Amino acid sequence: MRLTSSVSLGFVLAASLVAVGFSQQQYAGAAAAPPPVYGPALPNLQQQLATLADQPAMHNGYTFDRDTLQIAQGVLEAQGMDAKRAALALKGISFDSYRYKQPAFYTPEAMAALIESYHAAGWKHLVNANQTPANTAQPHGTVTDMWLHFSGADIDGVTVLTRGAKMMNVVQLSCDLRPLDLMHLGGHFGIPKVDPNAVMVPAPR
Repeated sequence: MRLTSSVSLGFVLAASLVAVGFSQQQYAGAAAAPPPVYGPALPNLQQQLATLADQPAMHNGYTFDRDTLQIAQGVLEAQGMDAKRAALALKGISFDSYRYKQPAFYTPEAMAALIESYHAAGWKHLVNANQTPANTAQPHGTVTDMWLHFSGADIDGVTVLTRGAKMMNVVQLSCDLRPLDLMHLGGHFGIPKVDPNAVMVPAPR
């Protein structure tokens, strides 16, 4: 799977929603929506995310439920899905943004614990092919981790984590997607865009 690692997930999500006609009133209401379920639940996920870096963060989070996401159906159809599948493809999206005052150090032990939590819950982990322990702990650019959860041959959960020197973004999707659908959604809703120069590969175990 070839996916870009340089996408800023917060801006991609916001731009996608604006492009399909999200009003400020709808966006404000989205923050109060109940969180959807993304594959098997991970215990203490928010706490794990909050403690990945070596300093406190300014945190903002938003959740878009299935009713709200109906407005985004046109984006899915434009990417090649038929109307029926597009209406069922996305059940919920949540976005969490963490901003740091100083360049962050992402504690390797905390990241390893998060990875193990996803692994124990049956998620598949993909990373940038060029990631190293050094640039994941202290990124100079943007480092991307992606987790997929499958129900049979279809994907029912996606998590995309991007980390930079002063930011960390987490996008979670509850969905019913075929692998090809995920490629078509590249560049929308926080899913990295297809790019032949950047490769996501299975993470080493």
